[in-house]
Amino acid sequence: MAGLGAPELLVLLVVALLIFGGYKKLPDASRSLGRSLRIFKGEMKGMKDDGAAKDVRTREAATTTPARAELPGSVTSADGDLTAQLEEEARLAEARAAELRARAQQARSGSPDGLR
Repeated sequence: MAGLGAPELLVLLVVALLIFGGYKKLPDASRSLGRSLRIFKGEMKGMKDDGAAKDVRTREAATTTPARAELPGSVTSADGDLTAQLEEEARLAEARAAELRARAQQARSGSPDGLR
C-alpha cells in the first residue's frame, strides 16, 4: 500500500462505487461533487477578496466623507421632520397598494369594471 498515490486511490474509489453503488448513481455523485467543489472554490475566492477589500476599506475610510442623499421630489418640512414625511409617504404607498389589490381582485372575479 506504500505505492498508492492520489490517482490510484481515485481509480479504486471509482471501482468501489461501480461495484457497490451501481453505475446509475455515479453521474449524480460526480455532479454533486462538482457543485460542492465549485461552491468551495467560490467561498475561498470570496474570503481572499474580503481580505483584500478590508485593507482597501481601512485606507479609504480616512479620506472619504459621507454624502447626503436626497429623494427625488421630496421636500423637507420647515422643522426638518424627516420621520413624519417618510411615514406619510409610507401611508400613501400602502393606500395605493390596497387600491391595486382591490382592482386585481375585481379583475380576477370577472366583474366588468375590473382592469383586463
